[in-house]
Amino acid sequence: MNFPKKLIAMLALLPAMAFASSGTHPLDRAPERTSMAALQNGAKLFVNHCLNCHSASSMRYNRLRDLGLTEDQIKANLLFSQDKVGGMMTTALRAEDAKAWFGVVPPDLSVIARAKASSGGTGADYLYTYLRTFYKDDTRPTGWNNLVVPNVAMPHVMWEQQGVRTVKMVEEKDPHDETKTVHKFAGFEQVSKGTMTPLEFDEATSDLVAYMEWMAEPAAGTRKKLGVWVIFLMTIFATFAWLLSKSYWKEVK
Repeated sequence: MNFPKKLIAMLALLPAMAFASSGTHPLDRAPERTSMAALQNGAKLFVNHCLNCHSASSMRYNRLRDLGLTEDQIKANLLFSQDKVGGMMTTALRAEDAKAWFGVVPPDLSVIARAKASSGGTGADYLYTYLRTFYKDDTRPTGWNNLVVPNVAMPHVMWEQQGVRTVKMVEEKDPHDETKTVHKFAGFEQVSKGTMTPLEFDEATSDLVAYMEWMAEPAAGTRKKLGVWVIFLMTIFATFAWLLSKSYWKEVK
């Protein structure tokens, strides 16, 4: 089958288009959170704050047993009334309602941590910075904006925990045109406190991001462990092959 050249060109541009809406704000390094307690807390935060609008349709609730949770714990703490332990993580929000309220349909978050990986950082770095850089902006329909994704359609779902913040901007000369000035981010101003301290909020966000990273590839830990053993065995086989080759050519000489 011959595909039109224009279609091929559009498909080639898809990865770049996915990041077209992102700003130039530098990404912070996401802390390593691999303990079961951190992943369990991240799963709880994900269900309580993300599944209201987003789906994770490639993940079943019962897969959370891999995080050390029992089915009873999943039912008691992580399931909505209409959901089942063996069901997918979906949202009750209808696509048409989301489109009307936010202007876009919230994306599925099943593999968001892998999808947002870029040359500027990992997917975890992207999500960690994004979730921590919301600020109050009354010019936006939702009342919120974001440094990583300017003019973002998503509201700040964890504002009660972080509190309300605004941004401080300073004017500087445009490095490309001295006759113009540009606004540069100079920090946040805390308008009202949240239920968490800044450190507690960063730790909670780290747990949430760690869970989304795990959700994108639950078997990653097993794969890495197997990879170490495969390399070890290949090294042994390569050593025996080298010794055999050395012995063979010695006899030939």
